[in-house]
Amino acid sequence: MPETLLIDPKDLPPALRDGHVVVGNFDGVHRGHQSVVRQAVEPARAAGRPVVALTFEPHPRTFFQPDRPLFRLTGRDEKARQLVRAGCDAVVVLTFDKALAAIEAEDFVSHTLVERLGAHAVVVGWDFHFGRGRAGSPAFLAEAGPRHGLYVDVAPPYGGATPVSSSAIRDLLAEGDVAKAGRLLGRRWIVEGQVAHGDKRGRDLGYPTANIRLAPETRLAFGIYAVRALVGDRIVGGAASYGRRPQFDDGAPLFEVFLFDFSGDLYGQALRIELVAHLRPELKFGSVPELVEQMGRDVETARAAIAAPEDPLAPSALV
Repeated sequence: MPETLLIDPKDLPPALRDGHVVVGNFDGVHRGHQSVVRQAVEPARAAGRPVVALTFEPHPRTFFQPDRPLFRLTGRDEKARQLVRAGCDAVVVLTFDKALAAIEAEDFVSHTLVERLGAHAVVVGWDFHFGRGRAGSPAFLAEAGPRHGLYVDVAPPYGGATPVSSSAIRDLLAEGDVAKAGRLLGRRWIVEGQVAHGDKRGRDLGYPTANIRLAPETRLAFGIYAVRALVGDRIVGGAASYGRRPQFDDGAPLFEVFLFDFSGDLYGQALRIELVAHLRPELKFGSVPELVEQMGRDVETARAAIAAPEDPLAPSALV
């Protein structure tokens, strides 16, 4: 867990009070979210004040619509890392439960922002709502804030006529377009999870893999990807398969990563893996030898993709 992540704090440390607070769900911490953070960072730095991100877990939609699982772009810890990377000094996570869902917008301003966080200024995106019945619109906050001694700033849409959104990025990942998704995120997209024991089939085929089960609601397109993984303090290239393994069992979706020029026991370790390029869809071959031959070609294609010049609009998220 990032050291700058605070879960349901009763009070903020004095060094984080009297700062600029950015509020939002921030799933993905994409370019639009980063623009909201920048709108807080610039005046805060000039005034010598801290910048604190306030966000919520689980995602409010998960609370209100539990029958509609949400494909999350970032888990809690990854979201915190990216908010700090964007310029925040700390990230406060409030548990989104029945009590928080029922709080009146006015009370959210007075109790949460003013008393609990000691905010000097608040910045929200143009489409952010809060409080019971989503009554806390940006317009409401702009009116209520000054009554409570808060300076309020509302960030405009980012991205022109079609603002960057988490929904658009989810749709791109569902199509396998990790390059365009990365450009909207402002970095390569990351999956993370704990390496679990598999059936060792990759090892038998000459390509041992680290296996990670992603959340069931993940909508990443099945296929083969060029990836880079953070292993300890090393960044290691690799080729990954995400899908149901139609050659063998057509089972539950699994993310399997073959790391180049690496040997070691990764079982039980948490990995962060960024997707560099989509290489091809998941396929079933006429025989296992045909599959192994294609895997060899996939490895070479992945090496070439990783060695290509970095996209300046979607740089590595691991460095």
